[in-house]
Amino acid sequence: MKIQSVAAIVTGGASGLGAATAEMLAARGAKVTLFDLNRDLGTALAQQIGGHFAAVDVSDSAAVAQALEEAEAAHGVARILVNCAGTGIPAKTVDRHGQAHALDAFERVIRINLAGTFNVLSKFAARLSAAPVDEEERGVIVNTASVAAYDGQIGQAAYSASKGGIVGMTLPVARDLAQFGIRVNTIAPGLFLTPLLHGLSDEAKRSLEAQVPFPSRLGQPPEYAQLVEAIIGNPMLNGEVIRLDGAIRMAPR
Repeated sequence: MKIQSVAAIVTGGASGLGAATAEMLAARGAKVTLFDLNRDLGTALAQQIGGHFAAVDVSDSAAVAQALEEAEAAHGVARILVNCAGTGIPAKTVDRHGQAHALDAFERVIRINLAGTFNVLSKFAARLSAAPVDEEERGVIVNTASVAAYDGQIGQAAYSASKGGIVGMTLPVARDLAQFGIRVNTIAPGLFLTPLLHGLSDEAKRSLEAQVPFPSRLGQPPEYAQLVEAIIGNPMLNGEVIRLDGAIRMAPR
């Protein structure tokens, strides 16, 4: 699918993988709307790339519906969606004091990462389903999972469950949306230099880098965006989950 002059939406687009993706799409000529809760970063990036910003909680059904209307009013019906919004908490199933993982904390991660991803993609697809076909397809959805879906570490029960859910729904959602000519793929990144890791010490970063077989470094957000571009451009790539991880397999801790 072409990117030039096409309307696109990036959730979690104010920073990290989402921001790099938004920048790439804008550089290729897309009309980009950012969905994020960080108004300052989102507004600044939208101005920088000539896009639009909408403050939205991806897990809120009404807020997403309104944001999609706002995005369509600004740029027309979006044909590209990249879901990067997500969160995580380090918590063991039972901690060293014998306390069970707080259910509300677990549910919050599932609600944002998994339900939020589905909330946006389903409403996006519903609006797009009535749009004319562009060559042989209507649009493309790219979701973001994590290698934690496969190699979840100690303390990652909630995060791994949420990302595993994204992996698990990729094929059935792709099959659901095939009748509308909408492709669905998922990227499962490894260790990337996102805001979550920026606060680590140099020593901690070097320790993480040493775990990656090759290249032995943290991934850069533009490398994620590069894969998004390749997925958009290849019409036979559908229903797939792609690990982007330098061949890492995460240790228990």
